[in-house]
Formats: sequence, structure tokens, C-alpha cells
Amino acid sequence: MDHLNATAPLDGTIDLREVEYYRNLAKLWWDRSGPFWPLHKLNELRVQYLQMTLSTILGSDASYAKPLQGVRVVDIGCGGGILSESMAMLGAEVTAIDVVDNNIQVARQHCRETGFDIDYRLSTASELRAAGTKFDAVLNMEVVEHVADLPSFLNDCCDLVRPGGVMVIATINRTLVSYLFAILGAEYVLRWLPKGTHRWRQFRKPTELARLMAADGLELAEKVGVKVNPFTRRFSLTRSDLVNYMLVAQKSARCVV
Repeated sequence: MDHLNATAPLDGTIDLREVEYYRNLAKLWWDRSGPFWPLHKLNELRVQYLQMTLSTILGSDASYAKPLQGVRVVDIGCGGGILSESMAMLGAEVTAIDVVDNNIQVARQHCRETGFDIDYRLSTASELRAAGTKFDAVLNMEVVEHVADLPSFLNDCCDLVRPGGVMVIATINRTLVSYLFAILGAEYVLRWLPKGTHRWRQFRKPTELARLMAADGLELAEKVGVKVNPFTRRFSLTRSDLVNYMLVAQKSARCVV
């Protein structure tokens, strides 16, 4: 996979096998009936949750037509831009980064077609951190289970959060239940996802993520689980974090940057 080095940013947190996997799927990001249909369905739930949660923490009115107007958001591992465009639709000022060149190309093209103003960059969190930019909200959705060096990656992401700002992480727990449902069920039985989408050993426990964020000045504010009905394909929030879950952590307003 030496050809990856010509286009993917060089960073010790990058798993080159993951880059190659998503490069091959990039053209399918916006096909709602293709392999990314679960992400489109999941995005609908997440956008509702993020609208309410970010508005509450950052002090805006969730009932406004554009409740995140002026809120600076960075979408880490943005893929084809599904979540990025949803955040822009809510009024946020969106920067979106990914290490897969094909993903950024697809995202930029779709953005031109829809007319959103999103700053898409082929970049790592480390490179964005070096630029010194801070954000009100860092969205880290379905990324931590794909990185090679989790502590370094989260350290970079935490530094992107401005004092008083928040980071939201969405991922899959490392449990027996998640192996049965997220891998055997979703990839092999129901075939909702391409085989090889996930590696169970890369799944992250909430306690692991909370500990790493706390070391960088972010305190866990909320944890919520996400479940899917296999018959209706409907996603909803739940108290159980045994499979999919989201964490919301806030940086102290007194934190020195």
C-alpha cells in the first residue's frame, strides 16, 4: 500500500488499511440504498440529538430554524460529508477533515451540488491542531475505532476544543454483545455492512475514552446508547451502551490553552 503515502497525510495515528478500505468505497457515500445506508439512517437520529445537546450546552435556542448559527464545528473523519452537510444546514460554520483523499473529493463535489459552504480538508487532527484553530464543537463520529494510536489521536482532538466547548464521540463498545450484533449480525447475517467494516479489537470502551479525555481537560457530561430495530431499520436512543453509544464531554471554561 505504498501508493497511500502519496495522497494520505503522514501521521502515526493513521491505519493505512482503513484508508484503503474507505478509499475503495468513497463513490458510494451518498447512495442511500448502498453500503452506507445505515449511516444515513443513523445520521438522522444523531442530528436531532446534536441539535438539542449542542444548543443546550453552548447556549443557543434549539427551536430556531438555524439553531447552530455561528457555532464553529469540526467534523473529524467526515467521510463523504453526510454529517457535515447536516451541521451546515443547522447554521454551523463547518470545517471537515478526512485522511482519505477520495472521501474529500466526493464531499467537495456534493457540497458544490447542494450549495453549502463547508471547509473540507485532506488533513489529520494533528495537522489541524498545529494550525492553532479552536472549535466550539468537535464531532468525532465513528472514528476512534479506526485509528492506530488512540491516545495520540484523542490528545489532538481534545486540543481542538476551545475552553467551554464540547466534543462528541460516537463509536462501538468492546463487548460480547457488540461482536454478536455489530460484526456477526450486521456484516455476516443481515449483510447491512460490507464484511471487514469493523474489527472487534479496535472497539473502544466508554471508560477508556472518558479517561483519555479527562487527562486532557474534558469532563464527561453525558453518555447515551444507540440501538437499531432490525425489522424496521429504525435507530433510537437507549440507556444501554453495550453496542453503539455516544459520549459528550465538555472542556472547562477556565482551561488554559
